[in-house]
Amino acid sequence: MHRNVAALLLAASLALMFPGAGIAGPREEQLDKYAGAARAASPAFAGFSAARGKTLHTQAFAGGKPDTPACTSCHGNDTRGASRNPAGKSIEAMALSASPSRYNDPAKVEKWFKRNCNEVLGRECTPLEKGDWLTFMIGQ
Repeated sequence: MHRNVAALLLAASLALMFPGAGIAGPREEQLDKYAGAARAASPAFAGFSAARGKTLHTQAFAGGKPDTPACTSCHGNDTRGASRNPAGKSIEAMALSASPSRYNDPAKVEKWFKRNCNEVLGRECTPLEKGDWLTFMIGQ
């Protein structure tokens, strides 16, 4: 009996020390959704890559609008700094470390992916591209 009480107290103490352990938030749920879709599109899917996400963010594309050939056209090269779109509208920093409330609303994330991918790439982003890009930004 004494051992059970000690184990219970230890478990409770650990839970208080790590309050978010094991609980997925909206960002993780969104990444899980993209992973499922990426896996369905390609059984070879082995996970998201921040390096691929960075390349997607910085690479220039020819398929979208001429004034926005890359994500950096509006969001700038510094993911931790604010920027402006071509119309002059201020854009909050993209890096999660600089904008902690970003990427918590899956509907908003999807809205901006749809708009920005079409403007930059000339098409919607794939689940792999979305997951890679989001992984990159969450790590920034």
